[in-house]
Amino acid sequence: MDPSFQDPLLSLRRAIAVASLPTPTTSSELSEQDATEDLAQATHLFFHQPSPHTFSLTEPTRFVSNTTNTAVDLRSIFFAWQKKDVAIPEYIASAQELTEALKQKTSTGDGKAEEVQNLVFVERLDLITWLEGASDESEYIKPLEGAAAAAEAAAAAGQAQADAAAGQAGRPQKQIDPRLQEIYNGERKTGDRNTLLRGIKPTDFSHVRKTAAIFFDRSRDRPGQPGAKPGVKPTAMVPAPSAGLPLPSRKPSSRPDPIILLSPSASSLIRMSNIKSFLQDGIFVPPDHPTLSMSTEANFMELKRPLRLKNDPSNPSAGAVGSAASSRGLKPTKFILVDGTTNFKPEYWSRLVAVFTTGQTWQFKSYKWSSPPELFKHATGIYVGWRGEDVPSTVKGWGRGVQSFAVERWDEKGGIHGGGRWRDREVVEGIWTAIEEGMKLRGWGTK
Repeated sequence: MDPSFQDPLLSLRRAIAVASLPTPTTSSELSEQDATEDLAQATHLFFHQPSPHTFSLTEPTRFVSNTTNTAVDLRSIFFAWQKKDVAIPEYIASAQELTEALKQKTSTGDGKAEEVQNLVFVERLDLITWLEGASDESEYIKPLEGAAAAAEAAAAAGQAQADAAAGQAGRPQKQIDPRLQEIYNGERKTGDRNTLLRGIKPTDFSHVRKTAAIFFDRSRDRPGQPGAKPGVKPTAMVPAPSAGLPLPSRKPSSRPDPIILLSPSASSLIRMSNIKSFLQDGIFVPPDHPTLSMSTEANFMELKRPLRLKNDPSNPSAGAVGSAASSRGLKPTKFILVDGTTNFKPEYWSRLVAVFTTGQTWQFKSYKWSSPPELFKHATGIYVGWRGEDVPSTVKGWGRGVQSFAVERWDEKGGIHGGGRWRDREVVEGIWTAIEEGMKLRGWGTK
């Protein structure tokens, strides 16, 4: 049997090759009478070639996303192909609109809630390249097994014949420039930003700094050496900073800067790109919005926030992010914001005060406390979602250790002055209050 009849990805790839895209329908019948252009109302994809057959749009495919570690359904795959030529913000906005339409449809019936999975840029590019036939391999697509794998190989071998038949039948045939194909064949698969920037495992080069200090810093300060300054004591060797975090305060009497961990999930509303405008300026902007100039390669950031960790009757009024507290003479507290634990040292965990989460437990696998109930005994959990949406059941199950907050949906026309954006400042104050109360309970601010 042709593998295209058993595997939706192969069917879609063949349909694209012969320029005969499948038709969304509202029925599983092999007919075009129920054709529709609305993916929210459609339930199946009707394929015309090589003979009529259908697949359910909810059927999971062999494409597995690294973000959720789950198989992506056929509707999300077909939607990503339809939006292959649009910009990332438009793709994300369209995916959210389709998800809302699916929720409205299932809320009025007995169907299970459905949604469109938002593929990150690297995954979407890899999928489109494979569907177009420019690459025969994909790190996100699981291989077929047994007889199905042999059938796939046979189907790939006969792809040229299918393309030739399509050209003879008068259908437009997609031609790939030979030079472009040569470039595709020479491409190398890349990893995530952690493997690109730091390699497979972090390397500590602090011994180089120590050796250099011995031969340069101390030798210059030693009496009788060339360049030595009279009356100057030998300088103490300064430990090297870690690859991810700045040095703690050198004052022995002061406590190191507190650390806030962000969720590395692509579905998180709060990421490194928009955390500063949110927590410091009190303005929410989507993390993938083109107006944000924050480099996506940055993996840590410093923010200063005046906090009142001791009991004081002159508590600043909420409403202005940091400005009211600063005007009353409070000394700002420096927070270190990090989006991963790749370069975490054991002593850093005692400085952890808050964790932003989307409710996905894979985020905590590399943490000192991988169990959420245990983690949120040591740090305040923060969940930020859209106003009007239900808080995930996993977050609710973690109890009081996680505080939930909701922001208004982004209106591209209104921008930062859109309807409901004035509530962002109130939400930010609530988050800082939750972090401050957690720090008080854990002894921050006391000698």
